[in-house]
Amino acid sequence: MVTRRRLRTILTTLGLYLGGALLVGYFYVNAYTGNHGITARLSLDVQTARLTTERDTLRSERQRWERRVALLRSQSLDPDMLDERARALLDYVDARDLTLMVRRP
Repeated sequence: MVTRRRLRTILTTLGLYLGGALLVGYFYVNAYTGNHGITARLSLDVQTARLTTERDTLRSERQRWERRVALLRSQSLDPDMLDERARALLDYVDARDLTLMVRRP
């Protein structure tokens, strides 16, 4: 019976190295493209930046509306604001106002 120990040891060694390389490659691919990988992290950073700017825009818009509502409260009623809202809601124009007719396409 002939045994080929040298060939078997070389193939075993190559098999172990190949298995180790495949295992490392698997973990590398998952670290890069997995659910919690590098690309997922970058997309989350982009989404966070976009949502932060949207939040800041909405905060400024809310502050603007809070200032306008504060002007309409009975404690600090601004006559100009009341006049502006009444004209806008009732579609009235004062005789002394300058009106521009704009054609809509």
